[in-house]
Amino acid sequence: MMMPKSLESLAQRRVQITDRIAALGDLRCGSITSTTGRCGKPNCHCHQPNQTGHGPNPRLTYKVQGKTVTESLPDWASMRKAEREIGEFRKYQALHKEFLQVNAQICQMRPPEPDTLSEQEKKRSKRSNKKPLAR
Repeated sequence: MMMPKSLESLAQRRVQITDRIAALGDLRCGSITSTTGRCGKPNCHCHQPNQTGHGPNPRLTYKVQGKTVTESLPDWASMRKAEREIGEFRKYQALHKEFLQVNAQICQMRPPEPDTLSEQEKKRSKRSNKKPLAR
């Protein structure tokens, strides 16, 4: 992608990115994993030799306040819904990264505004021209 050269084009790009973020559908972070396992019933088929066990059972895993949370996805419709939501979250992450990059370029290009310090701030920031007294 070619880098825009002017503040105006960067500002337009920023608006386009925010519009695309606003247009995203339902989203959530996380990943889908699949588990298999054996149940607690000794006569079940999963305990027979050469049997893979129960599953695969799809699960959605994500973090909430630093703790891992796992949700069972009971059917294919739930799994497809979670996949769509995670896909939208990945789009959001990419747009967020691009938004920050464009904003950094705007900050670098935008000239500083003239100082508008109050009289008290000006007094506070001035250093004395006097030499320190000899001791």
